[in-house]
Amino acid sequence: MSQQDESFDVIIIGGGPAGLTAAMYSSWLGLRTVVLEAGVAAGGKAWQAARIENFPGFEEGIDGSELAAKMSRQAKRHGASINTSEEVVGLDIESDIKRVTTRKRTYEASAVIVCTGTQRKKLQVPGETDFLGRGVSYCAVCDGTFFKDSAVAVVGAGREAVADTLFLADIANSVTLVTHEKGLDIEGEMKKLQGKRNVEIIEGQLVSIVGEKVVKSIKILEADSQQEIEKEVKGVFVALGGVPTTEIVKKAGISTDRNGCLIVDRLQRTNVEGVFAAGDCTCGGMQVVTAAGEGAMAAMKASAHVRRIRAKK
Repeated sequence: MSQQDESFDVIIIGGGPAGLTAAMYSSWLGLRTVVLEAGVAAGGKAWQAARIENFPGFEEGIDGSELAAKMSRQAKRHGASINTSEEVVGLDIESDIKRVTTRKRTYEASAVIVCTGTQRKKLQVPGETDFLGRGVSYCAVCDGTFFKDSAVAVVGAGREAVADTLFLADIANSVTLVTHEKGLDIEGEMKKLQGKRNVEIIEGQLVSIVGEKVVKSIKILEADSQQEIEKEVKGVFVALGGVPTTEIVKKAGISTDRNGCLIVDRLQRTNVEGVFAAGDCTCGGMQVVTAAGEGAMAAMKASAHVRRIRAKK
């Protein structure tokens, strides 16, 4: 091992809720643990959540950034190292000693936990980034209750868009589903949508999100008329799906499904011995609370693996 290398028991790739929980657990269990986070701060998508209402122990809810900061401090208090701005560029995970290379150095450990999350597909329209957390959301289940009795829009064409529309129809005053798919039909789900009197389906392309401090309306280019219309809404839910950020781990030999989600068993084990995965990269619950649970399980099983490796020596 060169002077640039660093040795740990557990390397965690990704510092979102799953990664931070895994770090807290593995360090609490007495393992030398490091989190490698590509961004400038740990927390993952939790940082983007203006308010998280469904995390146990916070009966009044908590800001996503505050929850992420608390998770980071707790992991550090137990001894975990959290290295930000450390983008992973290479993995060598075939032997008992795993090597993870970033743009700065190479790390070695007996176990690796992959918590790389997903990258949500974007609309790439004016206003989308400006109003993120102020009317624009990528998670209807997470943020839908903020728009009780309000007018909202869902943008998408697949199963996720239909599910989000049905979910929001029971909360919001009205839901406009903007879809570019002509004759949208997801295994009979159209009947459910048509049964909701407060749902309107517009075939067309969302071209901009309008507002000042918060979202006020959306502009849509209708498919048939090719005319631009404007709809007043307070919330815009983007449901275009997500792309797991797992390309490097796929190249290293970890199995994924056809959607790019890492395949794990109920103990968060991948097909590679000593490599575990947790959080959104496994396409499980896709919630902060489920990511935390998966991270804890992965850390406990990684701990057992590390102790088996130690016993061999």
